Amino acid sequence: MLRSLVGSEMCIRDRVKKVAKAKAEFPANLVEKKPRTFSIGGAIRPSGDLTRFVKWPKYVRLQRSRRVLYKRLKLPPAINQFSSTFDKAQATQLFRLLNQYKPESKAQKSQRIADAAEAKAAGGNAASKKPVCLKMGINHVTKLVEEKEAKLVVIAHDVDPIEIVLWLPSLCKARGIPYCIVKSKARLGALVGKKTATCLAVTEVKPEHKGDLEALKTLCDAHFTSEYEKAMRTWGDAELSERQSHKVAKLLAAQKK
Repeated sequence: MLRSLVGSEMCIRDRVKKVAKAKAEFPANLVEKKPRTFSIGGAIRPSGDLTRFVKWPKYVRLQRSRRVLYKRLKLPPAINQFSSTFDKAQATQLFRLLNQYKPESKAQKSQRIADAAEAKAAGGNAASKKPVCLKMGINHVTKLVEEKEAKLVVIAHDVDPIEIVLWLPSLCKARGIPYCIVKSKARLGALVGKKTATCLAVTEVKPEHKGDLEALKTLCDAHFTSEYEKAMRTWGDAELSERQSHKVAKLLAAQKK
């Protein structure tokens, strides 16, 4: 019993001595390391690309899924024809003419009517002729094409759903009306003061622009009207995804061995 007590006392003394000998060492670095945590309630994240953290709106996800799906499928000719559009130089020439015939705004229309009313009150000629401008709206443009009043029809390539304008090139071809497909519905909408526009029609131009209109008609005939039969026989090729293309390349490499 005495031996056990003596042994325990000696162990306690050794521990006390060891504690007393332990000295606080001076840190090698004066700046204390404080790692940041970026969890909820923690430090603010440094600025960077947060795309992978964003949950995009549903309409954006649908747009992207539809775009990928169209690439993976073989498109029938009626839809594939909208992938062929005017190039940058041709589109610039077209929109240079269309910009001259933007519809009048509400303020301009009110001012024209007010001027006509003042002229009538003064006993003068009260004729208030509407300015020459672009025609918009699928129903209006269709009527102009059927009655052969349209001289040029401009169709957007990215109308959704595409069935709205799917038949319009065929109708223009049947009526002998020059037509063209351009990018995009937002650009056409900007011409007529709208967010988007499916198609536009030119029914009349000023004498100084008749040469430009004839040049555009020639372009439309060369790129669309004369190529219509060929376009109706051409299917859109499906594009492989990156994973599928790697798989095909791997199979081809294995066959060569």
